[in-house]
Amino acid sequence: MTLSLSLPSFSAKLVPPSVYKAPTYSYRQKLQPFSSKDYNFQHLAGNLSVQQLHKAISTLDFASHQSTHHEQLVNCFLLLQACISSRSFELGKLLHHKLIDSGLELDSVFLSSLISLYSKCGDWKKAFSIFQSMGNKRDLVSWSAMISCFANNNMEFEALVTFLDMLEIGLYPNQYCFASVIRSCSNAKYASIGHIIFGIVMKTGYFDSDVCVGCTLIDMFAKGSYDMDSACKVFDKMAQKDVVTWTLMITRFAQLGCPGVAIDLFLTMLLNGYMPNGFTLSGVLSATAELEFLSLGQQLHSWVIRSGLASHDSVGCSLVDMYTKCAADGSVENSRKVFDRMPNHNVMSWTAIIRGYVQGSGQDKEAIKLFCDMLQGHVTPNHFTFYSVLKACANQEDLHFGKQLHAKLVKLGLSSVNSVGNALINMYARSGRMECARKSFDILFENNLISYSTIVNAHVNYLNSEEAFESFHNSKHTGVGVNSLTFANLLNGAACIGTIGKGEQIHARVVKSGFGSAQCINNALISMYSRCGNIETALRVFTDMGDRNVISWTSVITGFAKHGFATKALEMFYEMLQAGVKPNGVTYVAVLSACSHVGLIDEGWKHFNSMYKDHGVVPRMEHYACVVDLLGRSGSLSEAIEFINSMPFEANAVVWRTFLGSCRVHGNIKLGEHAAKMILEQDPHDQSAHVLLSNLYASKGQWKDVGAIRKAMKQKSITKEAGSSWIEVENKVHKFNLGDKSHPQAEKIYDELDRLASKIKSLGYVPNTDFVLHDVEDEQKEQYLFRHSEKIAVAFGLISTPKLKPIRVFKDFRVCGDCHAAMKYISMATGREIVVRDATRFHHIMDGTCSCNDYW
Repeated sequence: MTLSLSLPSFSAKLVPPSVYKAPTYSYRQKLQPFSSKDYNFQHLAGNLSVQQLHKAISTLDFASHQSTHHEQLVNCFLLLQACISSRSFELGKLLHHKLIDSGLELDSVFLSSLISLYSKCGDWKKAFSIFQSMGNKRDLVSWSAMISCFANNNMEFEALVTFLDMLEIGLYPNQYCFASVIRSCSNAKYASIGHIIFGIVMKTGYFDSDVCVGCTLIDMFAKGSYDMDSACKVFDKMAQKDVVTWTLMITRFAQLGCPGVAIDLFLTMLLNGYMPNGFTLSGVLSATAELEFLSLGQQLHSWVIRSGLASHDSVGCSLVDMYTKCAADGSVENSRKVFDRMPNHNVMSWTAIIRGYVQGSGQDKEAIKLFCDMLQGHVTPNHFTFYSVLKACANQEDLHFGKQLHAKLVKLGLSSVNSVGNALINMYARSGRMECARKSFDILFENNLISYSTIVNAHVNYLNSEEAFESFHNSKHTGVGVNSLTFANLLNGAACIGTIGKGEQIHARVVKSGFGSAQCINNALISMYSRCGNIETALRVFTDMGDRNVISWTSVITGFAKHGFATKALEMFYEMLQAGVKPNGVTYVAVLSACSHVGLIDEGWKHFNSMYKDHGVVPRMEHYACVVDLLGRSGSLSEAIEFINSMPFEANAVVWRTFLGSCRVHGNIKLGEHAAKMILEQDPHDQSAHVLLSNLYASKGQWKDVGAIRKAMKQKSITKEAGSSWIEVENKVHKFNLGDKSHPQAEKIYDELDRLASKIKSLGYVPNTDFVLHDVEDEQKEQYLFRHSEKIAVAFGLISTPKLKPIRVFKDFRVCGDCHAAMKYISMATGREIVVRDATRFHHIMDGTCSCNDYW
């Protein structure tokens, strides 16, 4: 349905606040006491507890002649207002039923209050039936109450239609009515109508009539149009401001990606003499968390304690979130302290700490345990809680507990809520249950952009590119809008599996759809082309961009780093600084990785030591891992272990895993055993620690130790994930595993492998059997080497692609050293360029040389 507002047809009827007089209430200010002398109704609204309210309503006696009809109505009105203000809605309904039974005639003021009661209950149908039953009693108050009811219950269209109907009958809106209808326009769908109503408000002079009008206008521009410039203009022109107005602006800036502005506004608010409340502090704490500004967060925490707001629910949740995001080591220790000290735990605080364990420290098992504790404490989780716990299950690949959650979600009727459904899709996809992921997608209330992106990414992660792009095409046919976010997610999907053909098709669609200038699209294009092996086109997209942000610069620096072009990556970093763009933590990960890939140790140290001093970027765990990688790759294992021991926080499994990988490359068993021990102390079931240590023993021929590790893995039910390689040919992804013979062209592929083996041996290739991690005869070892998935993928590329095109192979683990050497000889024998992307970097191989210079 469509809705339009025609300004000329109504503007003449509107009356400015200086002329308009609000309707007078028929209730007297001096109220008579109720028949029971225990209650003084002159103080009902402020003094009665819920228990007293219940007693007062239960003992109402309309048959008594001690009070007149008017006095009874006044007393009931005050009781109703007390029910609404104390949110005792069931008592309010009880009072309504008693009034119906009494036969008392209710006037428009009382009926309007009943509309408000049912509005706050979420029972808009009952509110609307009361409104309809009023007939000629409907006045501006009742119309405003009904518009507010629709607005409060997310029925924006109905609110706007009711507003138009009110204008049609000749009623003139006041500030309360304007505030309600503007609230209905605080979304992208009706923002344009909100702009028209804004014009009416300005023309009739109601802009300065009430703070609420200004606040709703701010929200309309911020939430409806994401136009904070206009929101600021409204804020600046408001004649009156209170702490609510300041809090609203701070919160909206924090939510819309401008945390620095939110903090500046908070400081300005203090200078203007306004005292923040709990909601203000929650907003500025959220901004602090986004900036990872720990020192300010700690000062705000001190303020919270001194001002007695530590028990405020939203403040406590914001503190939990702030400490999680600001912890450089990913620790959730301070967040847990805040949580444990909170006097009461509601669903918000439980959800905040669970989310902290999932996002901040990756302690998914503890997150699941906390969820169970929450249920035992009889706190009912909401869809935000389930989203975080499902994410923990996905990270743990704990499908058993995830299925139990799914059953509970079905019972609670939450399985079709979009955010929960998307989390279910992700969980099932991560566990390889694509059929269940698809079913979770199909039952969603509404297949929106995020759900389509989630199912696309799920297919992408399992290399089902055809399914992924079919889901994209379905999104267009079902009427789901395609915006820049959709294209960015699809480009990310193409990048994940290296389908440059699909990526180029999406690029063409982007240009055709008019999104070619969108910053997020161009950032995604840079990432897609660089991750698909075409760094030249990635640079061209970056160069042609009109507006670049820190993500744009970081994407291109990361691209050059991954391709081994460290000098170019560092040049781009210095250009970024000269352009006045401030680097963030991700930028420094890219810079340190660039140094690591080519062994620029001194350069790496320089950037690590300057990141906080020059740019205020606090080194986090990932930056320390980069330095460990930098030292480990170069063979400086002793220096790397000293660096780990000097870290300001305990090294996590990622750091030790990085170090263990370096021990594997350089064959240092003693340090490798120490690294594996440190990993297994944190997680006894860590797969990579077992596999890397086993490979280290195998490379040294210590088969007894290899057998012991494999036995331990079997006892712990740990399975080694099989590596795979894939290649895109004619827009289709072909995936290969070790010794794979399932491909329709398997016979031709192995014939090509035999031919290549013979040819490259004549050029000087000698199989390196050290990379065979099985205790078999040398002849069998050589056969094993030529069954590696990357060699199979290259052979398929040779027989399936034009000779002038590079062969682009993608692998989920580190490329085998023997395969790396063999590919250099294959490039000499065939004259073909071979590009291999493994888990850490790109290898551009041509004429017998590799861009990595054999340093990876």
